[in-house]
Amino acid sequence: MHTSHSEYGTIKSLWIKPVKYGFVDQQMIDSQWIDLNFLECPSYPKALQEYDSFKANFYFLGPNLKTFGSNDYVKIDSIYCRDASIATDYGMILCNMGKAGRVNEPMSHREDYEAAGIKIFGQIEGPGTLEGGDVAWLDEKTLAVGNTYRTNPEGIRQLKALLEPKGIEVLTVDLPHYKGPSDVFHLMSILSPVDKDLAVIYSPLMPISFRNELIRRGFEFIEVPEDEFDSMGCNVLAISPRNCLMVDGNPSTEEQLKAAGCRVTTYQGDEISYKGGGGPTCLTRPMMREI
Repeated sequence: MHTSHSEYGTIKSLWIKPVKYGFVDQQMIDSQWIDLNFLECPSYPKALQEYDSFKANFYFLGPNLKTFGSNDYVKIDSIYCRDASIATDYGMILCNMGKAGRVNEPMSHREDYEAAGIKIFGQIEGPGTLEGGDVAWLDEKTLAVGNTYRTNPEGIRQLKALLEPKGIEVLTVDLPHYKGPSDVFHLMSILSPVDKDLAVIYSPLMPISFRNELIRRGFEFIEVPEDEFDSMGCNVLAISPRNCLMVDGNPSTEEQLKAAGCRVTTYQGDEISYKGGGGPTCLTRPMMREI
């Protein structure tokens, strides 16, 4: 069965935004990284090298590996292409970004999807906000969505209005203040499902009710330690069930995954992940998976 409603099925098609289209050049990075709250200024030449290695993990997709193009009206955050749209079996939902510097990204996604003949199912409109990093499929009929500084109640209401008539249960997860509105803190900062019954989580920032709901649904947990949270130990992309891609430098989480029977591939992400706060789930927009 092929579906867009999975975070852990075998990826069959995927969109990415390469460094050359997202960061563009060093001048672009230099002019934007502070205002966009990057931790440090990325090096464009090093980012190109890191991204080549990252992209190599998806060459098995052949022509089903698609790239978002370059747009002069978006900023360097656009490399984190999960956030501007949500894939569903009914077409794409275009988001409305909660971060001011990213408001033009959904429009750029629309242009690329329409050029590729991909249906647009809906769009979140202001004052609603919704970002793709705040949504995660728990199974093909259940979508969890974080109520965060990037995704507000009106955005969630609009998402429910689109999906609930299709029989999709939308679970709202109220997330804490943590470091405040300027921080990159999405639902998928604390949750990465890597199989139908296994998820990488960071419990200290997870609501008790949601953690219990995951347990009720049969999930077992890989618990990310405190010293691997900021290095994105919880941001793990499942290429297929228990076949995981993660940023290098999270040895405890990596070993726990392996002990649970997972295959783990790591990539160097100093420039493309750490400095901008976007791991492998953020850098990819999976479209279709096999479950």
